[in-house]
Amino acid sequence: MATGFFWDERCFWHHGGDYALTLPVGGFVQPGAGGLPDGPETKRRLKNLMSVSGLAAELGLRGAAEATREELLRVHPAAYLDAFKTMSDAGGGELGLRTPFGRGGYEVAALSAGLATEAVRAVCKGELDNAYSLSRPPGHHCKPDWPNGFCLMANIAIAIEAAQAEGRAQRVAVLDWDVHHGNGTEACFWDRGDVLTVSIHQERNYPLDTGSAADRGEGAGQGANLNIPLPPGVGHAGYLAAIDRLALPAIRAHAPDLIIVACGYDAGAMDPLGRMFCTSETFREMTLRVKALAAEICGGKLVLVHEGGYSEAHVPFLGHATLEALSGSAIRVPDPLADTLGKRQPGPEFDAFVEGLLAAQAEAAGL
Repeated sequence: MATGFFWDERCFWHHGGDYALTLPVGGFVQPGAGGLPDGPETKRRLKNLMSVSGLAAELGLRGAAEATREELLRVHPAAYLDAFKTMSDAGGGELGLRTPFGRGGYEVAALSAGLATEAVRAVCKGELDNAYSLSRPPGHHCKPDWPNGFCLMANIAIAIEAAQAEGRAQRVAVLDWDVHHGNGTEACFWDRGDVLTVSIHQERNYPLDTGSAADRGEGAGQGANLNIPLPPGVGHAGYLAAIDRLALPAIRAHAPDLIIVACGYDAGAMDPLGRMFCTSETFREMTLRVKALAAEICGGKLVLVHEGGYSEAHVPFLGHATLEALSGSAIRVPDPLADTLGKRQPGPEFDAFVEGLLAAQAEAAGL
């Protein structure tokens, strides 16, 4: 067995029309500013770097079929899927907030969900030790009936529902370290106790009004949702403290059959949509910690699903470090920004401040 890497070139062809950052072109917004941040190059350059370094040859590269209508309906209402498909067939449009897509966007989104679903399936069946799904468009902001934040289908939720329906996993933990709050995944499991959702994110980045530490779920899901909002400027030490002090204890207490990471790289120091100072070593260490916990509590069953990350130059190095750790490869690609970013890390006073915030959050959460 090995680490599986699930990808498809068609996911790179997904497009959202003419944008300047997150603003649609028109009026006073001039064209030519590079398009929507969720472009294909961050993902394509990661895949290319893996091929050049030799890491790709060590992984089990696989594809997948589009998620089926039955799989999608376990999360998304038929009315939403039908409206999406109709608009997609007619040339594209925008169904929610910051979710533009072109002709065929429905099929690419279903393929993105299918990659995540098949990655989970292969790990749960024991065909792979663990896996990474290079899904695009991303999914962690998509609610059952409302897409937002570049996310058109709830990839991870769809994969979880498939695993549960097939009897391959019943209790699941989702750790989201994308810099933006995983509001969509949270919404999908808000009132359920069998799926723990943990989100480490920059406070009030996106969405502006979700992700509070006080939001713990409701009904049967009370306590099965954990938000870890962090102030802008948190770097390597603060993120590892959040993992060690809050995320891992919560996952251990949940005792899942499977751990899924919503693996966004926009907490990286060079990201245009985040204000954090994580490095390639941050992502390596977070992956190693979660991998060790998976080995301890759920037979190593771990799947990482790609979410955000918008620095074309830096994401490939963050992702490569993550995959080095996930696969246990001896291949190392040095991050050319490592020295600079190491010198830009927060000082001890700020790290101590973050530790205090995390201690208060841990006490409130009973961890």
